[in-house]
Amino acid sequence: MADLSNLQKKEWAKLLFTKENLTQQEIAERVGVSRVTINKWINSENWEHLKVSITITREEQLKNMYRHLADLNAVIADRPPSERFPNPAEAATISKLANAIKKMETDVGVADITSVFGDFMKWLRSFDIQQAKAICPVLDAFVKSKLT
Repeated sequence: MADLSNLQKKEWAKLLFTKENLTQQEIAERVGVSRVTINKWINSENWEHLKVSITITREEQLKNMYRHLADLNAVIADRPPSERFPNPAEAATISKLANAIKKMETDVGVADITSVFGDFMKWLRSFDIQQAKAICPVLDAFVKSKLT
């Protein structure tokens, strides 16, 4: 596996910081940089604010897009029978919403992977801390492989 660039390490550290409840030292160890570097990234790029601002989940975003699509289709359906088709702007909006929904439902990115791994690790720590310590490096290696 190729070594990660500093940019890739920073992106991974940002994901860990915003998605998991880890100390700066734990993030530094997992990413392979110093705690001072993690602290510098947190402060210079305002990750604390980013962590607080990440409140809408993927499911909420999908629900909103489906609601927008349903509302637009309802507007079109309320027209007289001979006019029940989208105008060019509505057709473009429907297409964009459909594509965005498809992308969100099928794409699995590093953020999704780290989110699932984070939930799994929380559960495993409460179940068997030794297993959690053993599997964490394997999960980290998997994430690294997705970043390269």
